[in-house]
Amino acid sequence: MTNIIILAVLILVVIWLISLYNRLVRLRNNRENSFADIDVQLRQRHDLIPQLVEAVRGYMKHESSVLTDITNARANAMRATSINDKIAAENQLSAALGGLQVAVEAYPDLKASQNFINLQEEISDVENKLAAARRFFNSATKELNNAVEMFPSNIVAGMFGFGKEPMFDLGARRDQMEEAPEIKF
Repeated sequence: MTNIIILAVLILVVIWLISLYNRLVRLRNNRENSFADIDVQLRQRHDLIPQLVEAVRGYMKHESSVLTDITNARANAMRATSINDKIAAENQLSAALGGLQVAVEAYPDLKASQNFINLQEEISDVENKLAAARRFFNSATKELNNAVEMFPSNIVAGMFGFGKEPMFDLGARRDQMEEAPEIKF
């Protein structure tokens, strides 16, 4: 009788461990799937950037370094393979695009160009979709990280190599986002 009880307890422990492991795998796959949604938006963004650069090139002869920074950042973003590398590269690309927006302010003819306006609207739309996809990705990442860090699933996570994953945050742009805008009259 004691052997049956011990065997039943062992079977329950094994089922419990399998359940925890499967939950961690499901959470990791959900995170990766949510990054695939980001990847689709990033590809659209990468496809629009050369068009934007060409539309701006004729107007901005003096700001060629801004265009070079964007082109280099786009190339780095397209070469990135892992999720973490893509996050870093996309933060760099976002910063380069921010530099373009500042430079554009000095060119009223460019800001009035219908081609530029259309491209800006398309990029804005993609950026909004990216923001939504990032929120979903960060939610999936938080759920995975919680499972990896909380007892008792942290024991199973440690045994099978699950670790805490980084969020897709704004990086260096976060400081700019938290500053009050400067208003000039």
